[in-house]
Amino acid sequence: MIKTKHIIYLLALLGAVSCKAVTHLHEGATELFRGEVVARVGDHRLHRSQLESYIPAGVSAEDSAALARQYIQTWAADLLLMDMAESQLSSKEKDVSAELEEYRKSLIKYRYEQLYIQQRLDTLVTDSEIEHYYESNPDKFRLERPILKSRYMIIPADARSLRMLEAKMSSEDEIEVMETDSLAASVAIKYVDASVNWTDALVVARDAGVDYRALAAGLKAPGFAKDPFVEIPDDAGNLHVIYVVEQVSEGRTAPLEYCTEHIRDLILSARKHALEQGLTENLMEDARKNNKFIVYEKEQ
Repeated sequence: MIKTKHIIYLLALLGAVSCKAVTHLHEGATELFRGEVVARVGDHRLHRSQLESYIPAGVSAEDSAALARQYIQTWAADLLLMDMAESQLSSKEKDVSAELEEYRKSLIKYRYEQLYIQQRLDTLVTDSEIEHYYESNPDKFRLERPILKSRYMIIPADARSLRMLEAKMSSEDEIEVMETDSLAASVAIKYVDASVNWTDALVVARDAGVDYRALAAGLKAPGFAKDPFVEIPDDAGNLHVIYVVEQVSEGRTAPLEYCTEHIRDLILSARKHALEQGLTENLMEDARKNNKFIVYEKEQ
């Protein structure tokens, strides 16, 4: 049973820690605790050296005190629970040798499998393999949300250069598009040219500071196909402007360039799985050949 005086001692110590002005423990400018033992739970003692090793160098006095309190509370709670478990559980319930042995075997097998795969895995995935996988599994690449190539900015709604910026960011002239970046730097709160790579519309919405549902509605608005701008005002008087260079709608198959890295991961994952299966099959086959694995079946 946990003794009341131990809990009172610990609570008093924690109160003292929270009330004292603290300097960094490693500096030793202010004594935070009396003696080398800073806390006690039953027969367990927490020494100053243990506590100091937990507090990283360079933290402020306030953070140092907070970390010390946190460590002591966690240390005490863990020991109190462990002591209670030790006193309440039977010897059979406390015997975890079988579980530990099972975990040890699982860990060793896992480490060997990783070594086996590392030594044999071909990590080279060719473009033709990626293209073949893409063409053979179109349903795996159906989009749940639109993906975009876009340019977007956050700008005061009353900015005089707003329309000029919109004209430049939607221009097909590369020079004008480049001019947008330098002009937006002095006028806009934020400007991003994300027109090179495909981006999930949810990511665009988050980065452009708008609600995804508002962006999705704008992408389907009448007239969007002719004038691919989505303009969403906010309560601060700013306008969030998204110009869509290209779009692939949800439900359609994503373009290959958007899926390339994902396909590479899928191919490598399949290779790893094949190696894992091959390892087991090879071990079983060798064991049968060498009479290391024998099944004794009852004769009929």
